[in-house]
Amino acid sequence: MIGAPGLLLPPSSLYQRHPSLYSFIPYTEHSHLLHNIQIPYYYSNLKYPCTNSQLSNGHLQKSIGKCHAQHEDNKCDTSESRFVLDVQTLKSFPVEKLDGEFVMLRFDSITLLELLNIHNAFGNGTLSTIRYLYNAGAKVFLVSNWGRSGDPTVLSVEAVAGHLSSLLQLKVVAAKTVPCYMEIKSEKFQKADILLFENLTLFREEIANCPVFSEKLASGASIFVNDAFFLSHKILASTVGVARFCYARLAGFHFEDQLLQLKQIREITMQPYLAIIGGGKFLEKAAALLRLASVCDGLIFVGMLAFQVMHASGISVPSCFLEHDAFGEAADLIELVNSRKIPIYFPTDLWCVNDNNSELFEIFSSKRLLPGWTPIDLGPMALKEINNFLSVCKKVLWIGPVKFASSANGAVGASGLGRMLEIICKNGCDLTVVGNAACQTVLAAKISVSQCKMFENASVVWDFLMGKALPGVAALDRAYPYEIDWATTYENPTQPLVVDIGSGNGLFPLKMAEKRNDLNFLGLEINNKLVMHCHDVMLNCNRKNVHFISTNATSTFRSIVSTYPGELFLVSIQCPNPDFNREGHRWRMVQRALVEAIIDLLAVDAKVFLQSDIEAVTIRMKEQFIKYGKGRIVKDEDDEDKIGFPENPFGVRSDWEQHAVDRGDFMYRMMLRKVGNP
Repeated sequence: MIGAPGLLLPPSSLYQRHPSLYSFIPYTEHSHLLHNIQIPYYYSNLKYPCTNSQLSNGHLQKSIGKCHAQHEDNKCDTSESRFVLDVQTLKSFPVEKLDGEFVMLRFDSITLLELLNIHNAFGNGTLSTIRYLYNAGAKVFLVSNWGRSGDPTVLSVEAVAGHLSSLLQLKVVAAKTVPCYMEIKSEKFQKADILLFENLTLFREEIANCPVFSEKLASGASIFVNDAFFLSHKILASTVGVARFCYARLAGFHFEDQLLQLKQIREITMQPYLAIIGGGKFLEKAAALLRLASVCDGLIFVGMLAFQVMHASGISVPSCFLEHDAFGEAADLIELVNSRKIPIYFPTDLWCVNDNNSELFEIFSSKRLLPGWTPIDLGPMALKEINNFLSVCKKVLWIGPVKFASSANGAVGASGLGRMLEIICKNGCDLTVVGNAACQTVLAAKISVSQCKMFENASVVWDFLMGKALPGVAALDRAYPYEIDWATTYENPTQPLVVDIGSGNGLFPLKMAEKRNDLNFLGLEINNKLVMHCHDVMLNCNRKNVHFISTNATSTFRSIVSTYPGELFLVSIQCPNPDFNREGHRWRMVQRALVEAIIDLLAVDAKVFLQSDIEAVTIRMKEQFIKYGKGRIVKDEDDEDKIGFPENPFGVRSDWEQHAVDRGDFMYRMMLRKVGNP
């Protein structure tokens, strides 16, 4: 219900917490009162009527100050599975593995700009990434884009290289081409500290994510580091396409920092948490608005979106300000807000310009906009009421410009918001600002970059809030997002550990756990349904030395197993699923990153057991371990020419092995042993 001009409040529960407000609840049955005019209540998907009541500023502060997030069922899917944001980072990657490797770093051209403090702050993160790679002994080559194609004022690659050289105090050499193996191996690179390749803006293949161009970009590179966070919502050859040609795909320091801040937008870390939402296109942003309504303690609309909310609430709004196909989505938002019992605010008054005389301005109530007048900015009463809200907040998100029907941003309203945010920041409020216009306003208000989080590119944040995958994030290696408490996982967490990669139905770890109480067993399986099945079996058999995790072991093995307090005694990879239709992808599970992680973490004399019912698969797995083991792993049999042995050495079969044996197939097995560390 409307608790004040421009304030939509939920009914009963709020008044139960504030008995003094009971006198303001008017009697309504099948209608609600707006502007003293009775309007039929026919919006069946709105649970509550709306009334025009008066609340003091103190009541406004109480209503939001005591409003806390509630975890209830709603229309907004907040499932963690929708957001794959936990990625491998340069910070967590073993630094010794960078030495001598060719590393491709994709950085954002924002590093090159020094017009605002915000750019310097963003750029410093990427500069730290470059220095870290260089100091670790990596051979670094840089790729980026800047300016627009055909613009004669765009900096040349030589000028950019010179600019970076002065910032890094390193010799950055320009190459007037895109990366290729010959260029990377050239004498030019050998004499340079860092190589910078041509502006990607000049290549149409970049935007098209051309696979041939992507392979050429990544040519010679074994490790890809992405520090261009603000391009995460785009599918580009230099951020997505190149990833498949490198064995390690990592987030740089700047990328990691921005990704962490992005996650915090939907986390309830401090309360009250208020979202200030500007701009337009309600239908496009409906899912994002529902998500914000599911985590915030209140919403303030300061742009065209406000008219959509007013219209769905039953308030008369000129049709020219509405998206007529977005009424249902706006009604869903109000229903969710009401179910969570949080306030939703739209401006009570607006500055408007006369359509026939651009020098004529007037303040109108947002509920009484006249024909011939176009809203351009927040009115004085609206700013005063917004200030009352902000003064009690501990966390604020400002996303989108203060922009109404006029093409120009609301300068007065934006600057007013900037001054309010400056005050609450000094009082310890956690502030996040999204969008170029909002960021410029905050910087103009002299708010230090260190006092708030800033995202100049609003598209990344909107896509995140709408539940869309961010291609630039998805292209990086996954990291296991949880901290494992081994003491509660196993009865004795110091026992030697056996890891079965691709554990399937869990037959091998479960039966081995029955035979060997002196060992702990861990099954890693990418199929979550199979892992849930294994957990059910574990509960029935009450075993305390076996556990299963749903994960992609190729990228998460190191982060999971490295925290185990005991020794890694054995790793088994049994019958990886060969894709007969795509020969080149048959052994994609046993990749360099996984092999190196296994060998690094194995105890000396510990073993790797490989088997498959396809001979070529077992041979390929063995070759990968020998190649990337670099002398640290050898075959464990006396006969070096033997590629298999007839019997399972453990006396326990995996589910697929049992299936293969039942149909009469031969199993190709091999045991490898770690002989030492470098």
